[in-house]
Amino acid sequence: FSDGTPVSLTYEYVGEIKGGMRPSMKLVVMGIIDKKPKRSVTVSCKPQEEEAEADVGLQLKVSFMDKAVQRNARLAGKWGPCENTLSFFPFAPGEAFKMEIVCEHQQFRILVDGQPLCGFNHRVSKLASLTALRVFGDLQLTKVA
Repeated sequence: FSDGTPVSLTYEYVGEIKGGMRPSMKLVVMGIIDKKPKRSVTVSCKPQEEEAEADVGLQLKVSFMDKAVQRNARLAGKWGPCENTLSFFPFAPGEAFKMEIVCEHQQFRILVDGQPLCGFNHRVSKLASLTALRVFGDLQLTKVA
């Protein structure tokens, strides 16, 4: 990524969040949505260990069929209530996007192309346990920071 080479990923990318998430931290995901996205695109902040039941602090699931961005978290192996409210749907097939996930004291704030999209109140109390960023689905990642 650092050399600017686009990586074609229909599967997934997992990157380390050094020291875990903390307030005032920002994650940036840039990419291009496939021309015919069949599956959703999912972005999640989670622990590095590949435990099936590990807590997930934030999962964003972009559904093109429903024009929805679902937000959820998993605590003690159970997914909580899903949040769907959106003021607009910012993604389009074949188009580039820049998503920013800003960690604040009370919530994650999600921006797409500089526009505030939604917030998600923290459900995982230990933000530092969220040490990995995972992105998968029908997209091509161009940058993760």
